[in-house]
Amino acid sequence: MHPTVRATLIHLMNKVPGILGLYQFLRGFTLLPGFYRDYRAFKKAQDRGEARFPLRKRDFFLALFDKTGHTPFDPHYIYHPAWAARVIAESKPAKHVDIASILSFSTVVSAFVPTDFYDYRPAQVTLPDFSGKRGDLLALPFEDKSIASLSCMHTVEHVGLGRYGDPIDPDGDLKAMAELARVLAIGGNLLFVVPVGAARIEFNAHRVYSYEQVISGFSGLRLKEFALIPDNYKKHGLIRGADPAMVASQRYACGCFLFTKD
Repeated sequence: MHPTVRATLIHLMNKVPGILGLYQFLRGFTLLPGFYRDYRAFKKAQDRGEARFPLRKRDFFLALFDKTGHTPFDPHYIYHPAWAARVIAESKPAKHVDIASILSFSTVVSAFVPTDFYDYRPAQVTLPDFSGKRGDLLALPFEDKSIASLSCMHTVEHVGLGRYGDPIDPDGDLKAMAELARVLAIGGNLLFVVPVGAARIEFNAHRVYSYEQVISGFSGLRLKEFALIPDNYKKHGLIRGADPAMVASQRYACGCFLFTKD
């Protein structure tokens, strides 16, 4: 199945309860015999010994879809936070500021670097050295050239498409890029991640950028590193120091850009 078709089907199944329910019902129905075989085997084994826990049918929790040969994962959202965490561990900033990336990234990084997480919806998470605050990517609450370590990952591609209730704006992503460049300190690091490949808009979900479009969007900054999570991630994994020419052959890859301001 084409990656885009597969991604669309998964998106619909996750977002539309009726489709998700039908899919789960049809697939789950075929897995029920295996569930009952496991239940009977477990009950028989437990009955032979000391029953340490009550085993009641009213407590059934059908986890039918987890018998897989490998641990499943979303390559974009496993590899890009792993890349960013490594960059921060290497650069050792006194503090890090994240703008609306996946929340788990900031909570983990806060274990070794104090981290402020900004989003339209402040994160109500209580952890040492973590702070969740409200922020608008198109009007960041920082002075010019004030943030030494900054990230905005898998976020800008959505801006202006209305997916999250934001105003429709074809140039919303460019305005967001300009804001990130504005607040980045001289000598600071910006970790920026977006989908890359054949340039297009998959309305109203996201944009997919060419390598050149991202570089042009940050024309006032200097690229220090480019990493790629290619379509064929099972073979290549995360490629640090990737050849930018690879992007042209990708459909829906993940580009990881480390910029600085001279």
